[in-house]
Formats: sequence, C-alpha cells, structure tokens
Amino acid sequence: MDPQLEDWRSRGELFDYLGFEVFYRREGSGPTLLLVHGYPFSSFDWHDIWPALTERFTVIAPDMLGMGFSAKPTEYEYSVHDHADMHEALLAHLGVSECHVLAHDIGDSVVQELLSRNEERAEPPYSIKSITWLNGGMFIEAYKPRFMQTLTAKTPVGGLFAKFPSLFLSDRILRPAINEVFGPDTKPSDDLWRKLSEILSYNNGRLVLHKVGRFVNDRAHHRNRWVAAMRSTGVPMRLIDGPYDPNSGRHMADRYAELIPDADVVLLGEAIGHWPQIEDPQGVLRHFLEFVR
Repeated sequence: MDPQLEDWRSRGELFDYLGFEVFYRREGSGPTLLLVHGYPFSSFDWHDIWPALTERFTVIAPDMLGMGFSAKPTEYEYSVHDHADMHEALLAHLGVSECHVLAHDIGDSVVQELLSRNEERAEPPYSIKSITWLNGGMFIEAYKPRFMQTLTAKTPVGGLFAKFPSLFLSDRILRPAINEVFGPDTKPSDDLWRKLSEILSYNNGRLVLHKVGRFVNDRAHHRNRWVAAMRSTGVPMRLIDGPYDPNSGRHMADRYAELIPDADVVLLGEAIGHWPQIEDPQGVLRHFLEFVR
C-alpha cells in the first residue's frame, strides 16, 4: 500500500455497523466537525485540509460502505438512506450531541437526508450547528451527471462492467472519466491518481462502483423532501462551489441561490471543478472557517 494511504489507515478506527466494518478517523479537539466525503473515493479526499481542521475541531471522517477502507459487500443495496443511518449510528456510538458538517458530492445528499430527519423530529438525537456544502447534485433538475456515471448507475451495463473489471473499470477507463469533472489545471497528478486508484481497488471496490453510484436515483426520489428541509431550516448553511464543474458547478450554485432563502454562496476560482478540497484546499479552508466563525 502507498505509504501515505497506509499512514491514513493506521490512524483510523473501525466501527461495527450491523456486521460491516466502517473505517473512520477521529482527531483533534474543540467543537465536533463531521466530514462526509464524495463518490467514489473516501475520507482521504480531505487530507490536504485535515491538519488545519484538526487544529480547530474534533474531526470525525468516516468512509461510507462501498468506498474507501470500509467494507464493500457485493450483495448489498447501497442507498443514501443507508449511508445516513450509518452516520447517525456512528455519531451515537461516539456520543456526539452536536456537530458542524462539511459535505461533498454524495455527501451532500447524505446530509440533506440527515437534515430532513432532524427537521421532522420532535427531539433530534443530535443537533447540526452548521452545514457547509461543496459541489454536489443537491437539486436533481440542475444536476448533469457524466455519461459514464449514468451508464453504470442507471442501466444494466454497470453489472456487466463489474463482471469484467480489468477491462471496463480499469484506470484507463476511469481516469479520463474522473478527470472530466476536475478543472483544466487541477487534474490529479500521477501520484495522486495512484492513491485514488488504490482506494478504488481496496476490498475489491471496483465490483460495487455501479451499485454505490445508484445514489443518483435517490436524489430524484427524495428531491422535494430534501429541498423543503433546506428551505425551512434554521441551521446556517453555506455553499462553496467550484464553478468549472460540469456536474454541479456554477449552474448548481445558481439554482441554490434561487431556491434557498438568503442563500450564502461562495464561488471559487473560475477554473476550479468538482473536487474543491483537492483542487483549491486553501480556498475551501478559508471560506469554511470564515463561515463557521
């Protein structure tokens, strides 16, 4: 294993979620901050801003089932609701009563579900102090998934690809597809890509990529409930968006500004794409800390 990844894994812990091992890192001191990563990678997405965050917060960053260093069962129906259940179980396990949240990509959908649950509960088991959203498909009508994602998540082709991963899910196929959503000058280096590729392969993760990717269907089914919670909540929220992102860039930020009352939106540099915490970590950190303060 790559030494940096091995160090990341060695500093984590394992949580039993209904018989499956969930990897998470917990470090730092101060108010609790929950980091909810994107698809298809892991908590390692936060590595560039991790040191600065742990100086100010007690940071909790799990890998969702099917991703990262967590279990990746093949006979499993992955969903946003199940990911939300796991996060709530982990917060309960750690005795967390309140937390700030920073989310990205599928993490946005998971946090939309967590927010909706708390808005509906008479006595929520924990309180959300603030939410910072990074690029993600929060509004399905504005979301523009790449062809590869649609093909694997919404058609039987995904299952076929999983039967021949060395052919259809190799780096030769996946790297160009993922590079599409990065900015023109901020695409993963060869070294970073090797790490991301290793994360994808860990626990035979490429075999479940298509199943985990079906969260896009949950976005359509639960859109109105999630948006209603976002429009009515009293939880402070900020969107930090990489506008170059073809999936959920400037067009998603514009839709957010249309739908959310008194919307707090920060656009990063014009050439920043879908992974702001990797492409512009200092920009994300600056705007996040400013918001939380």
